Amino acid sequence: MYIPTANRKLICKALFKDGVLVAKKDYNAPRHPEINVPNLQVIKAMQSLASRKYVKSQFSWQYYYYTITDEGIEYLREYLNIPQEVFPATFKKAPRADAPPQFGARPERESGFRRDHDDYRRRDHGKEGASEGFRPEFRGGFGRGRPQQQQQPPQ
Repeated sequence: MYIPTANRKLICKALFKDGVLVAKKDYNAPRHPEINVPNLQVIKAMQSLASRKYVKSQFSWQYYYYTITDEGIEYLREYLNIPQEVFPATFKKAPRADAPPQFGARPERESGFRRDHDDYRRRDHGKEGASEGFRPEFRGGFGRGRPQQQQQPPQ
């Protein structure tokens, strides 16, 4: 499919900027929601890059998900004349606000989540089990547990 060079460059810039691209499987959509290019051209351009192993393609729930590969980064740098110092957003590490918690160091809970933890399964040890006067009797049951009645011979 013929895709104008200006549209192809817009698609490649959007892919390189974020490192990922999502396109709904709607070939008749007039425009892609993020790029001012017809949706069909976005899908076909990504299909072309996927066939050359520059992007990894994943299809789920009527959406195409494209992720750039290392070879794709090199290709797009050459195609778009981007310097070596620039990376896609998915390759940049986000600065951490604070250090991760240490192993075993657990902060105390502010809420009363387990207020009654001390009373859990606490029993009076003198009242365990059945009472002393409890004597169960089993008098036979129904079906297989029922004792067999003796049949008397006919007279």
